[in-house]
Amino acid sequence: MIDLKSIRTDVVGSLLRPQNLKDARIAFDEGRIDTAAFRAVEDAAVTAAVRLQESAGLDVISDGEMRRLNFQDSFGAAVEGYDAKRSTLKVYESRVEGSAPLQRWDIAQMHDVGTAVSHRRPAKARLTLARNVPLEEYQNVSQLAARPVKVSLIGPDRITQRFDYQASSAVYRELDDFIADVVAIERAIVDSLVKAGCRYIHIDAPGFTAYVDEPSLAQMRARGEDPQRNLERSLKAEAAVVSDLPGGVATGIHLCRGNQRSMWHREGAYDAIAERLFNALPHDRFLLEYDSPRAGSFAPLRFVPKGKVVVLGLVSTKVPELETVDALKRRIDEAAKILPLDQLAISPQCGFASDVVGNLLSADEQKRKLERVVETARQVWGR
Repeated sequence: MIDLKSIRTDVVGSLLRPQNLKDARIAFDEGRIDTAAFRAVEDAAVTAAVRLQESAGLDVISDGEMRRLNFQDSFGAAVEGYDAKRSTLKVYESRVEGSAPLQRWDIAQMHDVGTAVSHRRPAKARLTLARNVPLEEYQNVSQLAARPVKVSLIGPDRITQRFDYQASSAVYRELDDFIADVVAIERAIVDSLVKAGCRYIHIDAPGFTAYVDEPSLAQMRARGEDPQRNLERSLKAEAAVVSDLPGGVATGIHLCRGNQRSMWHREGAYDAIAERLFNALPHDRFLLEYDSPRAGSFAPLRFVPKGKVVVLGLVSTKVPELETVDALKRRIDEAAKILPLDQLAISPQCGFASDVVGNLLSADEQKRKLERVVETARQVWGR
């Protein structure tokens, strides 16, 4: 059985949604097709996503997040208690229409995009797990895949950053009470996945780059928050979600700087948080965005403990240009001067479609980038 803690290729999770799936989702939202008809289109999209990743030769695959509007649906669509309404595909498309790629977006201007945790939302009742979305996804895709399957969940840090606790005092008197409920729900999801046979739990944690991004830090301080206290609280919560899992289960955490229609949201190197992050979290794998100068140098990798693997996100999901194998190998050689080669791996820098709209690449360009990840890994590590 393959050791998923040490594999050399990886994926973040989401893939571009095919147009027929987008069309079917709009038809379903508008009541023009029923649940069964929509589910059939979803099923076909998941099957195609599995075949794409397997044909590329990846060590582990996902379902492409074909059933999600947004990567945060692993929590937002699973819980009850938020004072929020569901979004539709048309909402997404209208909010990103005309957005310029490779620019920073202001999340405050995207306030209706996403699910219950896509921006600051209050709670109307204590959160409860109403529908185990990640478990449903795994039970479906694991029946289709010949290779190991990973399942992604949004991490507690991002959930907390999108929670309006000041407007929720009638439900949660203390922020720690809210976080305790989030951790309990997410841990229940993780335990259910492990029981079902999932051997790779992936946590999406884009919020951690807020602690190295000056505008994000300024927003925290303007709300009367202590960024360092927020960071420490989040590290404790993130660790609780995946601590003490069975030895054969791999866990990974992914950090990025925003990913929507080929735009980005934050910038800043990992240096300020690297030592605490790599040593406070029990993850086996750290999937780090490293496709642009916004991420800084590889110097922070010196803080990675022995036995942990850093998955270098060197292949950009934001631009159609295909990276060369030689350029990727040079970057890996650079990183290997800081961290031994046997503690490194390679992946795309982020998902190709963190929400249903997706980044500005074609399906063929996406395919070539996945193949390039595998081709590079085989030349560097021999497998």
